[in-house]
Amino acid sequence: MPEQIADLSDLRGDCAQCFGLCCVALPFARSADFALTKPAGTPCANLRGDHRCGIHTDLRTKGFTGCTVYDCFGAGQKVAQVTFGGQDWRTGSKEHARRMFDAFPVVRQLHELLWYLTEALGLPAARPVHAELRRALEETERLTRQSPGELAALDVAAHRERVNALLLRTSELARAGVGDGKSGKSGKKGRGGGKDRRGADLVGARLRGADLRGATLRGALLIAADLSGADLRDADMIGADLRDADLTDADLTGAFFLTQPQVNAARGSAGTRLPESVGRPVHWALRS
Repeated sequence: MPEQIADLSDLRGDCAQCFGLCCVALPFARSADFALTKPAGTPCANLRGDHRCGIHTDLRTKGFTGCTVYDCFGAGQKVAQVTFGGQDWRTGSKEHARRMFDAFPVVRQLHELLWYLTEALGLPAARPVHAELRRALEETERLTRQSPGELAALDVAAHRERVNALLLRTSELARAGVGDGKSGKSGKKGRGGGKDRRGADLVGARLRGADLRGATLRGALLIAADLSGADLRDADMIGADLRDADLTDADLTGAFFLTQPQVNAARGSAGTRLPESVGRPVHWALRS
């Protein structure tokens, strides 16, 4: 495994080593998540001269919930310190800034893949594909270290598709024999064990106490779903939309391919059990 990526801790954003790239490079529209509209390449009105957020401690109350659920998976510091050698977008030319802003979302996608691949290598059940996972991780890490021009020309979608095929196999191995696999209201049995709810529209679904152990919820829309007390142990959570989903007292022990942004977007409690790969969001403690 490359020395640059030792574990998941290396794939978390370090704002102190970045230049506020997510606050400049990315666009957002006025909505429930953002209090204003900002085009890509334009600094957020709350970004200070030192690249820090002027309302960081009040983002939720000021209408910027979207910022509190975002994570770059360490892409910000990679682009700032490696791709551009520590040269600030504020001090360079407009072309330099544009190239930096173009590179950031590409590297962010690659770093998200590094998160999944690194986690997959930690799954004992996926041992039959560990060699392939290591090769995919090394190739993905190599791609993150390309020049700005090479990053701009990279077909990220094609690379994601290749990696996803391997992650699907990993999921099947990790979930084999897990869950009762019975068909019913919560879904049919999927390959590898558990229920298959890939891409399911479960917006606002009442899944309180549901048995989803070993289920695949890849890309499922769980926006505002009631998952309180649900059994999500050993479930595949890759790409599941958990915005405003209620995870109160839910058990996600052993759930994999679950990221911090997904957890941050959900609602939970002190009784919610999470895998070690993610932390308990501070705002969960603020719930009444």
